[in-house]
Amino acid sequence: MIEKISTPVSVSMTFDSTSRRVQPKIVIWHGRLYPIVKTGLHHTYRQGRTLFHVFSVASKTLFFRLVLDTETLYWRLEEISDGMTN
Repeated sequence: MIEKISTPVSVSMTFDSTSRRVQPKIVIWHGRLYPIVKTGLHHTYRQGRTLFHVFSVASKTLFFRLVLDTETLYWRLEEISDGMTN
């Protein structure tokens, strides 16, 4: 089931200087660590002058839609899913 959320989260990420790619590695939400096992889509959009990066990632049990605000460098969790349908 997909749940729309808009809450701050902590994200540990890596930057590969060779490929020039940023990749989320761990999401910390409600005090629990969710290691990222797969990164899906990544896209960007602008709102005014602020650039946002959107990542679709998965842990072993959950799917996350994460948004990085490049103005503040804050991460926000926008959606979460357990992969089940209603």
